[in-house]
Amino acid sequence: MTGHKTLKMGLIAAALITGAASTSWAQPVAGTTTLGVAATEVQAVATGWSLKKSVLGKSVYNEEGKAVGKIDDVIVAPDKAVSYAIIGAGGFLGMGKHDVAIPVNQFRVENNKITLPGATKDALKALPKFEYAKK
Repeated sequence: MTGHKTLKMGLIAAALITGAASTSWAQPVAGTTTLGVAATEVQAVATGWSLKKSVLGKSVYNEEGKAVGKIDDVIVAPDKAVSYAIIGAGGFLGMGKHDVAIPVNQFRVENNKITLPGATKDALKALPKFEYAKK
């Protein structure tokens, strides 16, 4: 994906997580739950974004090409939509790193780089710190 297209992780991840399936072919069934994806969906899954290969651990740049952080995690909301990317901002070798949550619709893919227009390291550090809920 290049140009100014919005990062479309949400749709792909939601489809993977919900196990969206067509009834056009028999699928293995465990109890009453249909497993997997239909043969017709395999191509869509294969050509989608891999969070592991294309997103997690990747640097995030501003529109000037300056690195402003790295994507450490992606949060899937209870409605199974990818809602936020967790960006590690600042710090050196993990020391003093400040995690922040950024809505995925604010990211762009430009020249095969994940960009966050208007971002700077200082602007990210000024955002509220993200902390995982204790369970």
